[in-house]
Amino acid sequence: QVQLVESGGGLVQTGGSLQLSCAASGTIFSIKTMGWYRQAPGKQRELVATITSGGSTDYTDSVKGRFIIFRDNAKNTVYLQMNSLKPEDTSVYYCYAEITVVGRYWGQGTQVTVSS
Repeated sequence: QVQLVESGGGLVQTGGSLQLSCAASGTIFSIKTMGWYRQAPGKQRELVATITSGGSTDYTDSVKGRFIIFRDNAKNTVYLQMNSLKPEDTSVYYCYAEITVVGRYWGQGTQVTVSS
């Protein structure tokens, strides 16, 4: 059984920063890609950032230059450092991990609210 537990969401003012973390636990052979999606009310889920096991990253255009994704493979944890936050970043953020053999697992979601 694999579990992903997220932490770090909250309320922040425009221009502020937050760091999300997502730790995977359980029977894990290895983790390939990890990443973050977000979903605002009434909108489709949006892929925000991904990182491969080798450290290659990719970002959606709206967060490039503001968000940084990184991971600690020894801890099976992925992070999302969010800087210069804007009200339009307000969403529930979900992490995921592509785990060898067993497939994709999701975190429970964490609310990020950016006030104007």
